[in-house]
Amino acid sequence: LTSLGLAAAAAAVGNGDITSEVYTTALLQRARALAELNAFITIDEVAVLEAARDADKARAAGSAAPLLGVPLGVKDSYLTKGLPTSLGVEGLSHFVPREDADAVRAIKGAGALVFGKNNLVEMSYGLTGHNARYGQVKNPHARDRVSGGSSSGSAASVAAGLVPASLGGDTVGSIRVPASFCGVVGFKPTTGRWPRYGVAPISHTLDTTGVFARSVEDCILVDQVVTGEEAAEFSDGGYGLKGARLAFAPRQFLDLVDSEVETRFRVVVRRLQEAGAEVVEVDLGEDFNALVQTATWGIFAHETMGAVSEFLRRHDIPTTFEAIYEGLKPQLRQAWGHIVLPGGAGATSAEAYQTALNVSRPEIQRRLNTAFVSHGALVILQPTTPCTAPLIEERATVHIAGQEVSYLALANHTVSA
Repeated sequence: LTSLGLAAAAAAVGNGDITSEVYTTALLQRARALAELNAFITIDEVAVLEAARDADKARAAGSAAPLLGVPLGVKDSYLTKGLPTSLGVEGLSHFVPREDADAVRAIKGAGALVFGKNNLVEMSYGLTGHNARYGQVKNPHARDRVSGGSSSGSAASVAAGLVPASLGGDTVGSIRVPASFCGVVGFKPTTGRWPRYGVAPISHTLDTTGVFARSVEDCILVDQVVTGEEAAEFSDGGYGLKGARLAFAPRQFLDLVDSEVETRFRVVVRRLQEAGAEVVEVDLGEDFNALVQTATWGIFAHETMGAVSEFLRRHDIPTTFEAIYEGLKPQLRQAWGHIVLPGGAGATSAEAYQTALNVSRPEIQRRLNTAFVSHGALVILQPTTPCTAPLIEERATVHIAGQEVSYLALANHTVSA
């Protein structure tokens, strides 16, 4: 049962092939058996089993809700009514919201159950999956390796078969990086497509909510539920690629990658060509990567303090930005002091922020749009991460292509235009 994908599980429960209680019990047993992964901060077993029984009663009464009785994970940056929401920090370990985030409300409205709250990097600020209070999330495929972050527990729980899908969030790679490392599908919607109300922010410009699942089909199902939009119809014969034009930019996205990643990526390109796609090479400009780094991190860090402070105030959360900052693990507190706090040595000035927002970001978007329009490309292909999951180590650097670089390089390809 635990190997079922979201759509398959929803169909099985909806058709009466299995009950929600039986399915939920199987997932709970697996979560207990794999507790060392640290994928969850909170699971209220009594509450989720009660919700499963209620779902079974609803089905017996005629409900045909699309996710009826299917448990989903939820990143612990989402407010969940009646279930603790820690944001990954010690000071909020006992905070219980009085309301659900909009995306949580949407999945509940479709009949889904909140299985538990997934572990994450403190305040969603990191890419490896380490949390000083709740532990390092371990990669289900190799437990000595990182899961990726910041939506670490969400990705790991789906990869390990603890839940068929889980809600996450992405600002500069927090869905895409852990999805890559854990081998699941991570869907980062276009910013603004999914509601963000009730989800702890980092950057109002770049943040988006999203989902992890084991297939594109499953991600489409959650997207339909959250947005209320119908998906495009596809034939049962699959997805034809004959005549489709795809682009890739080796100068930008193969510049600093492990040889194994480049080899696998080029195999994918060849297979797409063999399936009938036309793959064209594009160049986004010699300064593209530098432009992306400056714009992304400049916007990201400059907006954090204001975004977090406003979120705490709006939702009546019993802490302050200053208290959260003081409680961060030393490495993260040092980073915030350097780039987030006004006056920090690496803080983005108001002028530089406006340049990043109003000059650099539109230029990035213009170049990407040119690649699509001028070359008629439907997709720009790129490796999601420049390496496979690194070993779990207490270091701020990783080795990529024989070079020791900042762990922030794990997000080099997750362009946040």
